[in-house]
Order: sequence, then C-alpha cells, then structure tokens
Amino acid sequence: MDLRFEIDDLTRPAVVALLEEHLGDMYAVSPAESVHALDLDGLRSPGLTFWSAWDGDALAGCGALKDHGGGSFELKSMRTATGGRGRGVGSAVLGFLLGQARSQGGRRVLLETGAEDYFAPARRLYARHGFVVRGPFADYADDPHSVYMELAL
Repeated sequence: MDLRFEIDDLTRPAVVALLEEHLGDMYAVSPAESVHALDLDGLRSPGLTFWSAWDGDALAGCGALKDHGGGSFELKSMRTATGGRGRGVGSAVLGFLLGQARSQGGRRVLLETGAEDYFAPARRLYARHGFVVRGPFADYADDPHSVYMELAL
C-alpha cells in the first residue's frame, strides 16, 4: 500500500468526519471519564502534530504525536477509515508515526488505549510492533478501562 502522509490542519470534511466517528466510537464503548481521545481543538494543541494518510484521493487513516519532551512522544487519535481496515493501513500509519518520532529524536513512544474487547485489535497491532504494557504516564491515572503501552525506540 502506497499511502501519502500530510500534516493536516483538521479542516477537511473527510478528516473531520473520521475524527467525529472516532470520538463517537470511544464514547460508545468506554465510560466518559475513561475517554482520552482528543477533539479537534485538542488535536490543534501546541506540541501535537496531526497527520492524515491518503490512498489517492481517499482518506485511509490518521494519527498524531504529542511531544512530552525529553524524547518522549505519545501516540494520539490513530484511526483507520472503515474502507482501509484489514488492508494494512493501521500498520502503515503506525510505522510512519514511529519514524516521525525517531526523526525528532524520540527515545520512546507511549500510548493509552482501551481495555474493552473493542480495542483488542489495536492492542494486538501495538504488541506486534513491540509495544509493551506499562503503568500510567503523564497525567493519566490507573483506570480499569485503560491500557498503557510503551515502545523504546
């Protein structure tokens, strides 16, 4: 799969729709207090870079990196468009984001994902790429609905 990655300003309708779908799904499967997905304003925060992934003219997926300083980056809002699922889009987006973190001097990439069965494919994807389960980081707290993971770069 030959995806084109673009730093995104979060104004294109396809990107907005994918992120709205992402947030909707997060609130549908997790208690509100355990949803850590960012809305559009949150994704525009300083220290956070958001990329969209395109297969021709079709949005295939997206993801962001939040710079925590000291070589630590957090993976945020990684999502594959429905039409891209099962086609390697998630692996491609993750590989791209990990490459971006490395190119910016990253020493580790952290993430929070859900503990519910809905998130099992995401947890398997991260584990296949070398992420290991760890405790909460940054402003996160112990939460039975969250799984925290880390990859040393």
